[in-house]
Amino acid sequence: MELVNKSKVQEFVLVGFGGQQQIHHLLIIIFVVLYILTLTENVVIIMLVFLDSHLARLPMYIFLSNFSWLEMAYVSTTMPRMLYDLVTSKGNISFQACFLQFYIFFSLGSTECFFLSAMALDRYLAICCPLRYLQVMSQTICSALVATCWILGFLWYIVPVILMSRLSYCGSNIIDHLLCDPGPILSLACPPLGKVPFICQVFMNTVFAVNLIFVVLSYSMVILTLMQKSRKGSQRKSFSTIVFHLVLVTLFYGSVAGVYLTPGGESQSDVTKLATIFYTTITPFLNPFIYCLRNDQVKEALGRLLKRKGRFM
Repeated sequence: MELVNKSKVQEFVLVGFGGQQQIHHLLIIIFVVLYILTLTENVVIIMLVFLDSHLARLPMYIFLSNFSWLEMAYVSTTMPRMLYDLVTSKGNISFQACFLQFYIFFSLGSTECFFLSAMALDRYLAICCPLRYLQVMSQTICSALVATCWILGFLWYIVPVILMSRLSYCGSNIIDHLLCDPGPILSLACPPLGKVPFICQVFMNTVFAVNLIFVVLSYSMVILTLMQKSRKGSQRKSFSTIVFHLVLVTLFYGSVAGVYLTPGGESQSDVTKLATIFYTTITPFLNPFIYCLRNDQVKEALGRLLKRKGRFM
């Protein structure tokens, strides 16, 4: 992927949070704590799946271990940069670094959309088709789905990034945002922009809409199945788990939609920054709890690991 800067702009300036220095100090503490906890949670999940032979064979935990790698990369793409800007109060970022952040961040975001769909499919098969679940969701198919999520995610935004990097940026270089986002970047490009904004919007809307529709349909079928089973026996535990999954999906897609799909979303600076904080820091922190750490199988695996470690001490 070649980035060509045909403009006079050599760097951008991220406005960030602005405000008073006291607020910056508070945000630094909050972000550092969230960043460390998010990394720790996901490392624990990866280690448990890797070290526990039982979890390593279950498709859901193959997805979740890869999802943990994704979440660590996701927060590491933005959080260190936001912390650096808060500490230095400068916000300068080179042309190439800005577009690299844009590409990696949105590629990981689209990969997360694909993973949410894959995990929704897994829950649909496990609950709606339990007798065929292990046959359909074999380790081979599961690995193929994981690879597909990563590949599609990182191929999706190559075209928009290249097209945007070839535009002329000859005016202001101030980006009133926390990160290098396509909307604020395009607002700095000098006309003519051609069809670049339209193409970028098509790529963004497509990956969002297709995955959201798939997730909604999958969980709708799951909920209908659980409601039918609840008349025959207790399904409260499964239902509560699915509800937590839906809450997380709603938080992620809701905050993203609020920024990129609502009319004037990207022009409302404060609202955009708040929503960006939500899906770049809060949801990655909550994901391990909702998807994994509150799960009985994970607690049992952690207990087995601690017992095994105690024997060798």
